[in-house]
Amino acid sequence: MIVLRPATAGLPCVTMWLKPNRMLSRRGLRRLIVVLVALVLVTAGLGAWQGNVFAPLFALVESAAVAVALSVAWRAGDRSERITLDAVSLEVRSLPGRRRMRFQSYWVRVLLEPGDGRRRLLLSSHGRELEIGAFLADQERIELSKKLMVLLADFNGQPRK
Repeated sequence: MIVLRPATAGLPCVTMWLKPNRMLSRRGLRRLIVVLVALVLVTAGLGAWQGNVFAPLFALVESAAVAVALSVAWRAGDRSERITLDAVSLEVRSLPGRRRMRFQSYWVRVLLEPGDGRRRLLLSSHGRELEIGAFLADQERIELSKKLMVLLADFNGQPRK
């Protein structure tokens, strides 16, 4: 998901937030885990009733493992990147985390390169490269590259391609 906050009179920079698509809220995740645990425990109860005395124990272990796995996968959706562009610089900051990289906006080149079965979106300048939007879908990366090229051309006074 790409959220664009355009430049305003008081703040002459453009900010883009890149976030992975997430359909499930924290409340929805809890509900899903509760429903899955309930189904597993009902099935384990039926198995125990028919003579499998270890079914409830395995159901508890499995429920805990599934809950942890779903929580870890859901938390991975918290990552994001913030791209701030003005006439002087382009800054990419990874959230959560401390990775921050700054380029001079005039020299930044936006590249779409094939790799690992998907396209990689790279920013390069002065021998440094940074991949951005790795968690986005291919179509979103293409859209982002076009937006960045247009914004860089606008800020640098270059004609659009």
